Amino acid sequence: MSIRFTAKARRGMVALTVAAGLALGVAGCGGGGGDDKKPQTSTSPSKNGGSQPSAQEGQSDEPMAELKGPNGLVLDITSAARDTGGFVTVSGNLKNDSGRLLTIPAQLSGNETEIIRNGRSFGGATLVDAKGRKRYYVLRDTDGRPLTTTGVSSLKSGETVPVFMQFPAPPADTDQVSFQLPMFAPADISISG
Repeated sequence: MSIRFTAKARRGMVALTVAAGLALGVAGCGGGGGDDKKPQTSTSPSKNGGSQPSAQEGQSDEPMAELKGPNGLVLDITSAARDTGGFVTVSGNLKNDSGRLLTIPAQLSGNETEIIRNGRSFGGATLVDAKGRKRYYVLRDTDGRPLTTTGVSSLKSGETVPVFMQFPAPPADTDQVSFQLPMFAPADISISG
């Protein structure tokens, strides 16, 4: 029992060290300036590890992009905000425009084993910075859980749920990216902040 606990504790510390190093590395890539223009509200998962849909703050009534998905699913992107911690939080509303109950496709979770084993999520989402020639994947916590809305398995006809996804922030001078989600049409969005 003692050996198992020590091994688990050691793995946990290694994971925590790697995550902290990555966070510092991402924060250091900002290139200086620009982040102190105006404070942004950070949208992040709750402290208890869950990330159920919740009301999003600071969203406009008019979406910045509308992505059409399969069977009448529509994702309206309402904000893409650069947080002071070196992250970009993309928020929006997933709605069922069909006349029937829809099961959320498993493909939205992506195809990475670590993310899939944590249940339904939007872990397959990416941001593409064409100028910097980089693709940014959804962030994960130290337990491998994606920093996105989780647990949405179906939507009734006409139902809408708020969703979010967090990514590493592109360089400060990059404010245009392409948002991509499996099975949905991509859309160009602007990062604020």
